[in-house]
Amino acid sequence: MAKHKKQRILIVEDEADLRTTLKFNFKEHGYKVSTAANGRVGLEKARAKKPDLIILDLMLPEMDGLTLMRILRQESDVPVLMLTARSSEIDKIMGLENGADDYLTKPFSLGELLARVRALLRRADRMTTRNVLSSGPIELDLVSRRATLHQRPLELSPKEFNLLAELMRHERAVLSRDLLLTQVWGYEFVGDTRTVDVHIRWLREKIEEDPSHPVMIQTVRGIGYRFESAAAEIEQDEEE
Repeated sequence: MAKHKKQRILIVEDEADLRTTLKFNFKEHGYKVSTAANGRVGLEKARAKKPDLIILDLMLPEMDGLTLMRILRQESDVPVLMLTARSSEIDKIMGLENGADDYLTKPFSLGELLARVRALLRRADRMTTRNVLSSGPIELDLVSRRATLHQRPLELSPKEFNLLAELMRHERAVLSRDLLLTQVWGYEFVGDTRTVDVHIRWLREKIEEDPSHPVMIQTVRGIGYRFESAAAEIEQDEEE
């Protein structure tokens, strides 16, 4: 059984004792942890480490938390939980409006911080799940519209991408040609179901090891097509 990938947290905090305490406790709870003592190093580590979540102090030397936040939001959607000794409402509003996902005022309890971090990571996981389709060796990012096959870029036309996405959304279900034509080309498309067949052939040439004997995009005679990931086929063979 594959081990669950540890989530990485970056702590950007200039108070050494607090930074050390947070690092120790998050590691104890199973996270990978990186730290930075100022905003400049925090930005460098955010770019290099690609953390799953950042805990960011508002008051930092060299580059303050709000400036760092604004730069991050131009480059990434990583969840950010801001920490500050300030308790005024305007400071909280500024943090949230500059891109923070959550906010804690010092002093805070470690239990509350852990709970908020877990909630932010769950939310991020749900967003990733909705925006990415993954099955077997294929992954489609529905936001950037990038496709990979065995983790290598897969060049698809817009219609090929949409057709493959529709098949993967309904993995193992049989989708008729008429349904695929409606979902991918639209209700007002003037054409026939042979358009679907042509695009299926092109897709098979790009994703199947042997397009003449397809494993992933299977024909259901007289009806349409079904997507079955190669991984699912392997698992089924092993079970038998």
